Amino acid sequence: MDQLAKLEAQSIYILREAYRDFKQLCMLWSIGKDSTVLLWLTRKAFFGHVPIPLVHVDTSYKIPEMIEYRDKLALKWKLNMIYGQNKQALASKETYPDGNIDRISCCKNLKSEALKHTLSGEWPRYRLNHERQAYEEDSNKEPYTGVIVGVRSDEEGSRSKERYFSPRDKQNDWDVGDQPPELWDQFKTDFAPGTHVRIHPLLDWTELNIWEYIQRENIPITSLYFDRGEGKRYRSLGCFPCTFPVESTAKNVDEIIEELRSGKFKNIAERSGRAQDKEDGGLETLRVQGYM
Repeated sequence: MDQLAKLEAQSIYILREAYRDFKQLCMLWSIGKDSTVLLWLTRKAFFGHVPIPLVHVDTSYKIPEMIEYRDKLALKWKLNMIYGQNKQALASKETYPDGNIDRISCCKNLKSEALKHTLSGEWPRYRLNHERQAYEEDSNKEPYTGVIVGVRSDEEGSRSKERYFSPRDKQNDWDVGDQPPELWDQFKTDFAPGTHVRIHPLLDWTELNIWEYIQRENIPITSLYFDRGEGKRYRSLGCFPCTFPVESTAKNVDEIIEELRSGKFKNIAERSGRAQDKEDGGLETLRVQGYM
């Protein structure tokens, strides 16, 4: 069994454990490469079916191709697709693109707060109606207390402090210093009632592992990751006012893998194109407050 097969088996095991132990379970799908690999693994874990809802936090500032890709794949794979949004912040223009707050505060409004209230069921959720091929308000208001997320420990510093099963409090706040030990593949899944738990099946994967798996499995991903003739491509996806492409001529998965193996990005952080990470507090501040 090679490294990719071991990683796949471990992730599928985590997914099945989560499905067994958490009743109000959902999966976050950011539309990027990692969460799409996670979605693919879920289909393999449950024999072509995804038995849990997929939740996307729509800031309204995502690159349009990301939303097109989301809905196309959701219809093709018959996914139980849901999105949530901070409509109040958008209506009152409490956003960075409107010039009224900084990037970190914008992420808190449009991502952290939207995610928190979408998961709790306090704010409207919009579910894809496959017959109408349109979204409509979801009548189910039950909170999701188990949330599967496609984060990797090598992607960014605060994510290296996560566990496979990582508890949060009722407000989704994360106490970085109070995480259960996970030794010899023994995972704590019996948490106190009301505990919000994030589950991270991709924690030990690397960026190179992700692309090698995409290559091996022929997983469909958005073309934003490839150079389309401009000598640039996205390495990490987010909102268009705060996410910038890297210089790269990689036009397909094979060429991206070659770039990563050659060391082209050895000293360049994967999220270097995400401007909000460079502001005071950075991503760890957002994640402590409930961001992915």
